[in-house]
Amino acid sequence: MNNKTSWELYTGNEEGWEAMLVACNDAVESIDIEQFIFVTDEVGKRFIDICEKKAKQGVKVRFLWDAAGSFSFYKSSIVEELRQKGIELVFFKTLFPSILKYHDYKSWYFRNHRRTLVVDSKIGFTGSICFSTEMTKWRDTVVRVEGPVVNEMHDEFHRMWQRALDQKVKYEKTDILKGVDDEFRYITNAPLPRRHVLYKDIINAIRNAKRNIYITTPYFVPTRHLSKALRASAKKGIDVKIIIPESSDHPIVDLCSRSLFTEILKSGIRIYLYKGEMIHSKTMVIDEDWSTVGTLNLDAASLLYNFEANIVSTNTQFAYELTSHFKKDLEETDEITYKEWNERYWLEKFFGSFAKLLRDFM
Repeated sequence: MNNKTSWELYTGNEEGWEAMLVACNDAVESIDIEQFIFVTDEVGKRFIDICEKKAKQGVKVRFLWDAAGSFSFYKSSIVEELRQKGIELVFFKTLFPSILKYHDYKSWYFRNHRRTLVVDSKIGFTGSICFSTEMTKWRDTVVRVEGPVVNEMHDEFHRMWQRALDQKVKYEKTDILKGVDDEFRYITNAPLPRRHVLYKDIINAIRNAKRNIYITTPYFVPTRHLSKALRASAKKGIDVKIIIPESSDHPIVDLCSRSLFTEILKSGIRIYLYKGEMIHSKTMVIDEDWSTVGTLNLDAASLLYNFEANIVSTNTQFAYELTSHFKKDLEETDEITYKEWNERYWLEKFFGSFAKLLRDFM
């Protein structure tokens, strides 16, 4: 049995979707799709059509959508149609908390932000990709993997499936940090006691950095803990570079992110604004021998309150490929310097001071 993981990286949604569709079309046993945003437009319909065909052929098909992220799908007539055609479909939580259930108000904010496709328990996909035609030209990063790490992806999908059905979720004592091979792991993050595993892994990797830290994230509103770790690395002379969108699809998050630029830039961290299509990738490479790609944004919502999952690797070739993507993306950016930022218009500073108060909720 091969105990190593093979992979292929995609840097755009169109090529990512095509690879996923090919895998689904070749399925003979099962298709498990977990998605935060699924829209029944041209892209969504292509996945639905293939999955309907495979279900008719006897393939077990399961859809797990987040009710808030896929709100246009939630409660639509197509839900029952899919179930009648043999596709199992459940939503993680409801679109709105129930006024009859107090615990809904305590946990409703916790969303399932993971994006996973597992085919026949042998091929896995994850990354920043969503299923929406509006995101066709977005700069996303998707990874296709084969090997033992896919078993972890399948197990975690099943756990989220149980959670969505309000069933008891069982963890073995060794599950949290169990490696699936020497170089690749599928690490999750959950808003539950002792389950912020991915968050802690990233903090540890940053603290152990020796040369460089390259980050791409669409939403950069780091927790105080993460900000402190990054700033400490930069002050030690480590090359810390961060790519974020010049303008994302969430203006309030952009404003909140920019309210933190002064302390970030002052420490020596370098920030680059991506000028192309919306950059939605969620990747990090440290010293070119530790890297990660998946669904985790570097903001409080992802780090503390959402269910997330990333591929984490110590394979140097995998890190090299992600580093190459990072350096290519740098060519389409403008760097923001501390001097430039300090001289910005006073009104920006004024609004930024208020936005900073929201950092724990973004």
